[in-house]
Amino acid sequence: MAERITTRARVLVVDDDPDQLDLVRRTLAPHFDVQTHDSALGVSNLVRQGEPDLVLLDVNFPALKGDQVLTLARRYAPKGTKFILYSATDESRLRSLALAAGADGYLSKSIQGAELIQKLNAFRG
Repeated sequence: MAERITTRARVLVVDDDPDQLDLVRRTLAPHFDVQTHDSALGVSNLVRQGEPDLVLLDVNFPALKGDQVLTLARRYAPKGTKFILYSATDESRLRSLALAAGADGYLSKSIQGAELIQKLNAFRG
């Protein structure tokens, strides 16, 4: 296993909305090493190869739902990787989905800027 060169957390952001993906990337880039991906397909490979500390995963994709992607990707994730479901969905529905899928947490897309950075740091532990 390669030794980490950076102390910044690695975050993989998966969302099929290019504007949302760009906004989150620009928000997080000064504080995290950010990788983005615009499809539910290929997430498992990215998790295995990139070994992110956090995966911020949109819930609504045309092909697979975020909870299904989470189940598949977790098989390939390093032990400490945390998966956070991320959606504009009603919070109670998002909470239920996160619990059912075995996510490490959930965040509403209404959380942005400094608050998003703070919440992601809290997930790191």
